[in-house]
Amino acid sequence: MLRKLLIGIVLAIAASVLILCLYLGYMSVTDYKPQEAIKLDINNRQGEPIKKGVPVSVMTFNIGYCGLDAGEDFFMDGGTMSRSRSRQQTQTNLENIADFLTKESADMILLQEVDIKASRSYKINELDYLQKKLQDYTNTFATNYKVAWVPVPITHPMGSVNGGIITFSRYLIESAVRYQFPGGEAWPRQLAELDRCFIENRLPVEGGKELILINSHFSAYDKGGKIRKVQLTYMKNHMLAEYKKGNYVIVGGDWNHELPCTDPELFKWEGVRPDWCVKLPEDFTPEGFAWAVDKSIPTVRNNDKAYQKDVNFVAVIDGMLVSPNVEIQKVTGYDLNFQNSDHNPVKGIFILK
Repeated sequence: MLRKLLIGIVLAIAASVLILCLYLGYMSVTDYKPQEAIKLDINNRQGEPIKKGVPVSVMTFNIGYCGLDAGEDFFMDGGTMSRSRSRQQTQTNLENIADFLTKESADMILLQEVDIKASRSYKINELDYLQKKLQDYTNTFATNYKVAWVPVPITHPMGSVNGGIITFSRYLIESAVRYQFPGGEAWPRQLAELDRCFIENRLPVEGGKELILINSHFSAYDKGGKIRKVQLTYMKNHMLAEYKKGNYVIVGGDWNHELPCTDPELFKWEGVRPDWCVKLPEDFTPEGFAWAVDKSIPTVRNNDKAYQKDVNFVAVIDGMLVSPNVEIQKVTGYDLNFQNSDHNPVKGIFILK
């Protein structure tokens, strides 16, 4: 009897090891490995060049794959979930977000965490839905999360993911490139992680120069912040190179850092500050560049539990950084109470000098 028990245990261990090896092998073979720079398609191309001295509005909004509404938590923040709680709730979140974007009607819209086909969002094609709802805009899309199967959390895994970031513009986009950020988690963790990137959209401006409109989603959760430091250095060098050419630069998105001129202590919340929320390094902002943020409205909540006002940790990590030749006229944060996403949107109005 003991011998049979030992054989059973050995076979169970061997089977588990074999399954793990097969999984890692399959994930390695199917791993999305983008080049540093990939030219993107410009969809529904339309619009005119931007005029100097005329206000233009830019909105950034991480829509949380339409699955991180106020009733959700997230396992990476200390919660238990990784998927939206139902297909209907995902669809409702998507429709409400699209209605908000249509109503606000910004000239340019930067969205993050938009799924094409993913288990976490019940395989609803959010990209296609948004493109149809915002058909008056040109758009460019870049994949940043393409994984065959994310196995965590074990009891209710995230599953397959295919999603990314998208830029909408009422002005002409001449070209767009997906730039892969350097750095990443070690193998095998990186197999299930995002391939962080940004979209560089080039919009012609009267007089021959260009507006470099960047849509970005920086890393979070990297212990020690080494990956984020590499990403910030890469971004700083990129935007400075464009500004030195005489171009206008607007970088927006989810920075996953507490942004300058903001302070979570201005808001009411309970508990301790989560490890993922770190201050943006003081030496990152180039001389003359300015931040378009609304320090009075939080743009992100911690997802350790479903949202409760004045209980969940909140901070400002979404906003825009502009070059010295871009004037900031107004910045508005929208307090949507995290109803349909774990982020709130931000809109800036700018003038190209």
